[in-house]
Amino acid sequence: MWQCSICAHENDTSNLSCELCGVLRDLSLYFNNISETEAGAKRRNKYSGVSVLARSLFAPSSTKSKAIIFSDGSQDNRNATGNKQATMDALHKTYMPSKKRHINIVPFKFDTPSPDDMVTTGLKSSRNFRKAVQIKDSVDATGKKMMDSGILQTEKDTSMDPCTSAEVDKLGGTSSSVPSSNQQVTPILDHELQHLSLESKPKSSKPKIKKPASISEYKPEPWMLQSEDQEIRRQLNLAIVGHVDSGKSTLCGRLLHALGLISKKQMHKYEKEAKEKGKGSFAYAWAMDDSTDERERGITMTVAVKYFDTEKYHVVLLDSPGHKDFVPNMISGATQADAAILVVDASVGSFEAGMGVNGIGQTKEHSQLIRSFGVENLIVAVNKMDMVEHSKDRFNFVKLQLGIFLRSCGFKDSSITWVPLSAMANENLVTAASDSRLLSWYNGNCLLKSIDSLPPPHRDVSRPLRLPICDIIASITLGQVAVCGKVEAGGIRTGSKVLVMPSGDLATVKTIERDSSSCNLARAGDNIAVGLQGLDPGHLVSGGVICHPDFPVHVASRLELKILVLEITTPILVGLQFELHIHHARVSASLVKILSLLDQKTGKASKKMPRLLTARQAAVVDVKLDKEVCVEEFSALKALGRAFLRSGGNTVAVGIVTRILDEAKV
Repeated sequence: MWQCSICAHENDTSNLSCELCGVLRDLSLYFNNISETEAGAKRRNKYSGVSVLARSLFAPSSTKSKAIIFSDGSQDNRNATGNKQATMDALHKTYMPSKKRHINIVPFKFDTPSPDDMVTTGLKSSRNFRKAVQIKDSVDATGKKMMDSGILQTEKDTSMDPCTSAEVDKLGGTSSSVPSSNQQVTPILDHELQHLSLESKPKSSKPKIKKPASISEYKPEPWMLQSEDQEIRRQLNLAIVGHVDSGKSTLCGRLLHALGLISKKQMHKYEKEAKEKGKGSFAYAWAMDDSTDERERGITMTVAVKYFDTEKYHVVLLDSPGHKDFVPNMISGATQADAAILVVDASVGSFEAGMGVNGIGQTKEHSQLIRSFGVENLIVAVNKMDMVEHSKDRFNFVKLQLGIFLRSCGFKDSSITWVPLSAMANENLVTAASDSRLLSWYNGNCLLKSIDSLPPPHRDVSRPLRLPICDIIASITLGQVAVCGKVEAGGIRTGSKVLVMPSGDLATVKTIERDSSSCNLARAGDNIAVGLQGLDPGHLVSGGVICHPDFPVHVASRLELKILVLEITTPILVGLQFELHIHHARVSASLVKILSLLDQKTGKASKKMPRLLTARQAAVVDVKLDKEVCVEEFSALKALGRAFLRSGGNTVAVGIVTRILDEAKV
């Protein structure tokens, strides 16, 4: 055993160096020159026991390479001090067992810039990136990284040829105490650091959205234009609205049954299930209310969709919820309507409740909302006339009271059709009235003929595709990525490319379904379901819009609205937090500024910057949204430019988008 002179560790005689600190036992075993061996011992005392390996890492840099100075009997390649220089690779070959894989270790440099220095200087070097790219060519001459046959080699020469440094000066490099090779590498590393991201993003995950082209440049394709000689019924989206328990779902179910769209077997099943739950009168309503919650509570909670044909139209029936808690669902569904049926309960007390004797009722609120949707043609179905003995006086009273309010909402008398009926008794629905008490004073059309007498809705195919997403669905025929909604403008067909907003993803139309049957194309006004491919389902949201790739819809976070305040008891103040509804989108928003009051007769500003808004006032306001929403100005596309403000469970104002103040960049 021999004792280490530094750490006093007992080592085996076969060991040439200390197992703990690595100090050599006797350099004379390897070199014959005894005087140089003694010089090596003195040098070890000078470094106070630091091993040769450790000293090599912190040795001062020379003009050529980092070296280990040790004694050697050879007289070749000695420097002025009589010591021979050797690289770390030579030391490893001498003292380490041979391995197939070897590494040339580059000595540590204290003058190398730290990562913090790189980040700091990177802010200044981004503008000089082109310069750094040119310098990179010269760096390749002095530094190389390669992996070949499992051998990793790192070779760098800390020195630099004077010609190379002159070339750097020409490119704009500056001289400093830092080695020039570091000056070359640093700008490149700085630029890479600036572009580091913690999240890995797949390539081409989101295409660049083109700047929206002018709408005037858009030209509809020939297949979008429907020729007049095609014998296809026009589609009519008909919303059924009204106060809760006015008989909307029963009216829809009875109408479908009378038209033969509900079989006797299915109707018998509804009647049996309704009696078992003690709700025998709800049998026809269950044809529309499919869910368990709706049947147990006896109210409609979501918009039910059914179809039937008349002589003139293919009618899409939208049965809307009447309960005040589900008005947002009613807004989302009824916003697709071309016309509406307002169902009113004629029985004493029920009609007054809908009109809101002690506050605003859903008859009034639904009337205001339907008019705000752009619906101009309205059928008022005065239901449950059998409860009042088909009284003409009661019918006239309802017509007088409700007619005044409808005119204040903007409906014209010529656009309102009044139809007395009884849904449960199938009176005046599909055929003319048969009850003598009703025939004695009413000789107008039944409900079905009144629907056929509605004027055809306008379809806008001259504008780019706009399909607001009503709901996200999945089916066997459509696939796992599918949406449904009404085509508000333009047209769509299978195989075409579409842009999904607000995510900005491109997708391909795989399949299209209309009325649960497959079709190749759809035009403005059609209610369809679309299966998409090449799209992440997580990027689809209700309230988004499918649009033309070259003509994307606007995505806004701040809007200027022209609003009409409804019957409210609490004034609207700046800073009010409310819920904003635009087509199928629902987003929290706040009132930033009241820009001006408007004269309802002239439409001109009567007062600027008012402090508050009260009932029945019109104003222009600045609204900030909590998140982006797809929207168009009302003058460009009415369906995507209507807005509804709700607060505290009530609709406080309706309006239109006059200007997009802050458009989000997608």
